[in-house]
Amino acid sequence: MKKLLPILLVLVMLCSTAFAAGFEVPAEGYDGSDVTITFYSQQGTSLQEVLNTYIAEFNKLYPNIHIEHTTLGDYDGVRDQIIADISVGAQPNLAYCYPDHVALYNLAKSVVTLDELIDSQITVTRADGSTEILGLTDEQKADFIEGYYDEGRQYGDGLMYTMPFSKSTEVLYYDKTFFDANGIAVPTTWDEMEAVCAKIKELDPNSIPLGYDSESNWFITMCEQYQSPYTSATGDHFLFNNETNRAFVKKFNEWYNKGYLTTQKLYGAYTSGLFTATTGVRSYMSIGSSAGSKYQRPTANADGSYPFEVGIATVPQVNNEHRRVISQGPSVCIFKNSDPQKVVASWLFLKYLTTSVDFQAEFSMASGYVPVIKSVADNAVYADFLAQADGGNYIAARSAQVCLSQEDAYYTSPAFVGSSTARDQVGSLLAKCLTMSGDDVDAQIEAAFEDAIDECEYAN
Repeated sequence: MKKLLPILLVLVMLCSTAFAAGFEVPAEGYDGSDVTITFYSQQGTSLQEVLNTYIAEFNKLYPNIHIEHTTLGDYDGVRDQIIADISVGAQPNLAYCYPDHVALYNLAKSVVTLDELIDSQITVTRADGSTEILGLTDEQKADFIEGYYDEGRQYGDGLMYTMPFSKSTEVLYYDKTFFDANGIAVPTTWDEMEAVCAKIKELDPNSIPLGYDSESNWFITMCEQYQSPYTSATGDHFLFNNETNRAFVKKFNEWYNKGYLTTQKLYGAYTSGLFTATTGVRSYMSIGSSAGSKYQRPTANADGSYPFEVGIATVPQVNNEHRRVISQGPSVCIFKNSDPQKVVASWLFLKYLTTSVDFQAEFSMASGYVPVIKSVADNAVYADFLAQADGGNYIAARSAQVCLSQEDAYYTSPAFVGSSTARDQVGSLLAKCLTMSGDDVDAQIEAAFEDAIDECEYAN
């Protein structure tokens, strides 16, 4: 993809004039036209089954809107196909996306801004004679988890480009059996984490107390928790080389050299492998995706019991008065089209999926991701799912509980062409700095930060 990307960017920019005009909502909203909508995503078989069920339900309301759903393997596969499609004017109508993908598509100004659609008061009549407004009601807007919803506006111009579809975050998995047996309190701050790692190291000198899967997430989250610059969507993009950020990297370097932690890059695999181990070198805490909870559970014994109970908590904070936790997972964007009825139809379908309590509940339970609207908690099936939460067979429900409990802590990062480069660079930077040693670690860290900034600016 790296070799292909510059060529595709040129093709995309050559197409930009074709999509320069903004979208205006037709006076009639959706007029009942027979339209076919293409939707690109990355979904496994079980998720496709859930989606197909709700496509059928949507078609009861709008039988003339036909949905063609295509899955493309992974998120990068979706992005690459769309870049190629835009270059020949054949982009889909709506698609899974991450913020840096949307910034890339917007080189061609090909993504519809959703503000007029969201705020539209036009009345639309469904096939059964019932009506709805085209836009979102005040209640629907307020129902979205704020951090998830705000991700759509992180492009520097204040406009809304995406709607949240399903989300995950990072959580702290810990060996509850071990913690309880040794009277260890779950750390809520990084200072407490340091003390817990030291205690675990005393109890099990061969252990690596903490595994952290994503170096990039860790660096970016620390910036948010410290309220320290990372990147900006406008002006100078790359702001992460500063004293505060170098200081927390230095602290984690000291932890690494004491044997307190490892990361995915340094371990060479997801650190859940250390956490779920029951013999040899192991960890007692693991910070990873909430959607991957089943991989943080040890293999069951022959009788169906588990070697230890897994506890799940929010990630530690610098200051519990300023809690920040990363938000991840797909959003959906709508692409411009010469037929405004296709854009409106795409919006009606996207609105349906993101505001439907039943769909959000079922999709969440099938995917391991969490719903993007708060009212799912009132869904009887989802409430029963959460009620079964434990650290064993129903670990996914326990993970979802933690995600929902920290809805006020989610943050978004600026999105621009080059934001994915910054993310990659700070992840590599942290991994590199953790292993540094000698009398000049501060100088080594400073040089590494400067190199990372240079790499970002060169790639941009």
